[in-house]
Amino acid sequence: MTTKDIKFLEFRLLNGPNTWTYQPALEAVVDIGDLEDCPSNTIPGYYDRLKAMLPSLIEHRCSYEERGGFLRRVEEGTWPAHILEHVTLELQNLAGLPGGFGRARETSKRGVYKVVVTAWQEQVTRTAIHEARDLIMAAMEDRPFDVDAAVERIADLVDSLCLGPSTASIVKAADDRGIPTIRLLETGNLVQIGYGAAMRRIWTAETDQTSAIAEGISRDKDLTKTLLSNCGVPIPEGREVDSSEDAWEAAEDIGLPVCVKPLDGNHGRGVFIDLKTREDVEKAYLVAKDEGSGVLVERSVSGTEHRLLVIGGKLVAACRGDMVKVTGDGKSTVVELVASQINNDPRRGTSENHPLNLIRMDSAARIELQRQQLTPDSVPAAGREVLIQRNANHEFDVTDDVHPDTAAVAELAARIVGLDIAGIDMVADDISRPLAEQGGAIVEVNAGPGLLMHLKPGVGKPRPVGEAIVAHLFPDAAMSRIPLVGVTGSQGKTSVAHLVRHLLLLAGKNVGLACSDGLYLGRRQLEHKDCASWTAAHQMLMSRAVDAAVFENGVPGILENGLAYDRCQIGIVTNLNDATGLQAWDVHDLDQVYKVMRTQVDVVLERGAAVLNADDPRVAEMADLCDGEVLFFGRNPELELLGEHRKKNGRCVFVRHGWVILAHGMNEQSLVQTGDVPMTVAGTPAHAIDNLLAAVAAAWALDLPPDLIRTGITTFIPADSTQA
Repeated sequence: MTTKDIKFLEFRLLNGPNTWTYQPALEAVVDIGDLEDCPSNTIPGYYDRLKAMLPSLIEHRCSYEERGGFLRRVEEGTWPAHILEHVTLELQNLAGLPGGFGRARETSKRGVYKVVVTAWQEQVTRTAIHEARDLIMAAMEDRPFDVDAAVERIADLVDSLCLGPSTASIVKAADDRGIPTIRLLETGNLVQIGYGAAMRRIWTAETDQTSAIAEGISRDKDLTKTLLSNCGVPIPEGREVDSSEDAWEAAEDIGLPVCVKPLDGNHGRGVFIDLKTREDVEKAYLVAKDEGSGVLVERSVSGTEHRLLVIGGKLVAACRGDMVKVTGDGKSTVVELVASQINNDPRRGTSENHPLNLIRMDSAARIELQRQQLTPDSVPAAGREVLIQRNANHEFDVTDDVHPDTAAVAELAARIVGLDIAGIDMVADDISRPLAEQGGAIVEVNAGPGLLMHLKPGVGKPRPVGEAIVAHLFPDAAMSRIPLVGVTGSQGKTSVAHLVRHLLLLAGKNVGLACSDGLYLGRRQLEHKDCASWTAAHQMLMSRAVDAAVFENGVPGILENGLAYDRCQIGIVTNLNDATGLQAWDVHDLDQVYKVMRTQVDVVLERGAAVLNADDPRVAEMADLCDGEVLFFGRNPELELLGEHRKKNGRCVFVRHGWVILAHGMNEQSLVQTGDVPMTVAGTPAHAIDNLLAAVAAAWALDLPPDLIRTGITTFIPADSTQA
């Protein structure tokens, strides 16, 4: 019996750098069964149906490196696993996650493939790959498939599970500068930027520098006004009121028109401006009191509201708001006009991807209509302009128009309240003129301001606010990292990891170690089990107490989860001589093991170093893969490779006449005799010396002084478990 289907056998989430890519990826093992005998060019009409279902596949270049390259492959003949890769990526793209990496490769079993695609979020990518499978089978079998519905299902998951656009802009800015990030909530916008003790945290536009006191002040509008006024910042006079009658009395005292708003509201809810009658003031009070813990009545300031974004004490972006109006046609109700003239704008919506909100007939809109003797069901005369909302979205970018004096006032307001990131609401007729000469004022100072209006303004150019936040947190990208050492190899990993940890402890570091015999922090052992895993290493990177880290990375761990870190200072490969026990990942020989272990070298930073075993030719070959320095270690000082490396002023660690030698170019320094090192006495001599040399080379690459290294290796007493 023949079976023509695509079956998923297994899924692996590769959380970090892996044998395929630096990015997190989903690896699906798929069985295409008898479709192995049915390349795409043998299925009548398949090419045309697939192209019609997903016309945007024309943008996929594939191996031809030209637009339409992938579809050309489909027309000439390719296999379902390859098509599954591209369709999955395109469905994610259409759902709002553009770009990404993809591969489809045969395994050792006929008809079984590994399909790998970038996974920005696991559930999203799992859904996308299942939808892709169904689409491909429908195209093969000439059945209908609702592509739009599939994209909508994936897009719904993107909206609910992926980072919001504001947070995503900050994460991308960090990534562009080579700064690592870790999402701390599965479905939220709390993100760690940097590792260990170097980390900072953001929650959208709030950071771990955002003072709770400052945030509390910003929520109390009356207190904010008092502080600003005391420092000479122009504000509208007004006071807190406790009843409708009191609101009208305050309005009379201040002078009409007035503004009524919640004492501690946000996002403009319950804010009414330009109120001129007692009826309007009292109605506005009733709405505003439900939006906060109190109500303010203030002088209405003439002009348009602007939102100025201040980050780290500097103005980085500004947008101007506008009133929302519709024009009557003599036939449609106000509600219908709002739907057809305003809410049909594709920029408006309910998700964070929409820079403009949908306009609703809420209590504020109804009051505005009443002031014009209208209701939502009224039919305005043709040509009549109807005001719906006075305090609308800040749609127009005006960053380049802000007068320096006006920018200075906004920056001062942020400093007075104490916010490192602040949204300053300012009313002015002309933002390009000084505030004082036009009677403008600051009406609010907001913590955690929205960024989308600056990233996607309705009119004008986007502003790099994500980059500004990252620059505020990390003036120097190097400040985001701690010394991080990764160790892989066939043998010796645990021993090397423990000795490097010991040397870093002597250097005064609070070291996190995740290895096969436990999890360690400082001088304490936290777990007594195999912790050479992505989970344990990730745990260490999320601890503020860790200011240096050492991680053991076995081949199975890299194959199953990838590395726990994006880059490292030091990558050590001890040796490569064993391919046993890896059949579950379809790894059967040393060439395949090489491709796994090279991952550790691929992620070494430019200012870091790979520490490689010169006595192992396969390991030594990895030197060409390293972005940073290469330090070789070996037992044979006469090895040609070491000689060539030294001629290029490279660094090497080797043994000559029983002495451990540090060589930099043609200069040599004798460190210690191997007989004085406990680990070379306790362990198998050859392996123990290799492990010693690897750890010494790593410590030297970390700029630890030779005297400290000598003290460390002569005082390190290995446990039995660290000899492996």
